[in-house]
Amino acid sequence: MEKINKLQTFIKGSHEAILIHSADNRRYFTDFPSSDGYLVITKEEAVLFADSRYIEAAQKMACCPARLVTRVNVEIKDYLREKHILKVFTERNRLTVSMADFFKTVFLPCTVTPSKRLEKKIAEIRMVKTRKEIQNIKAAQRIAEEAFRNVLDFIKPGVTEKQIALELDFYMLSHGAEALSFETIAVTGKKTSMPHGVPDNTVVKAGDFVTMDFGAVYNGYHSDMTRTVAVGQVSEEQQKIYGIVLRAQEKALSMLKAGVPCNEADAAARDIISQAGYGDYFGHSTGHGVGVEIHELPNLSPKSDNVLEAGNVVTVEPGIYLPDKFGVRIEDMAVITEDGFENLTQSPKELIVIEV
Repeated sequence: MEKINKLQTFIKGSHEAILIHSADNRRYFTDFPSSDGYLVITKEEAVLFADSRYIEAAQKMACCPARLVTRVNVEIKDYLREKHILKVFTERNRLTVSMADFFKTVFLPCTVTPSKRLEKKIAEIRMVKTRKEIQNIKAAQRIAEEAFRNVLDFIKPGVTEKQIALELDFYMLSHGAEALSFETIAVTGKKTSMPHGVPDNTVVKAGDFVTMDFGAVYNGYHSDMTRTVAVGQVSEEQQKIYGIVLRAQEKALSMLKAGVPCNEADAAARDIISQAGYGDYFGHSTGHGVGVEIHELPNLSPKSDNVLEAGNVVTVEPGIYLPDKFGVRIEDMAVITEDGFENLTQSPKELIVIEV
């Protein structure tokens, strides 16, 4: 209930309530995963309304009381009337037009207000991870790292990008992951210049880079890592670019601690790449928050106005992408502390050259 208690501070009076309808936020605040349901939070309590598919499990697993809902315009509306609620705030960024219209009519005479302030409050709460959340993220990361160690023995000339991605996916899902963090990226050769390239039947060849971006989900929490490895041999240019990216990544990591503006952490990596003459080939942000979603606040980007806080979990993933040649990205996850950071990623970052 600690997270719910923090959200209750948003409510100013006894006639106000919060309605959480999105699956990610509902799971975050109740610790219960479901594809449907509604969390209603008042100044005094919180109730999860779940249908017949989930009610038994919800009553056992959710951190707050759960009630059966058969019709939203009956059980939830009756609850709001019972609690003398006149105004309901709900998530703004996750609300479809049809859902907004539904809420406006079904809960009358209550007014339902999609709230930007509520979205900001939820984001602020979610940015700072609890010890339990960090433990879940660590567990997810360990699964991903085991998959990486395993796939190094699988990569060789002749295997395809799809086969590499499937090897990573199968290992994670068969070694404790409840899901994949996102669709695994595994690209080779010239396709490594595409930051979000899609694996296909392209075959690994000697002299190629292979870039893999992947993660596991454990107890609802995501991990995220990227490694670029070489097959057979590497050219001087490949070694040079890899070295620049590694220096940029380590410099950005060294900046991490509570109180550091996120755009300064981004600039630490970006400046090294720009000074080496490759600024035009690093187009994405240096990093992003990770939690119950793979992309959360805070963002390590030039436009970010966030300041790092103890308990933030962020990725650090600079890259250089030379069109029609090759690319390199290296990504770790770190939890911010008052005086530094803890790197949650234990896989080696020195350039790995797979013998053929």
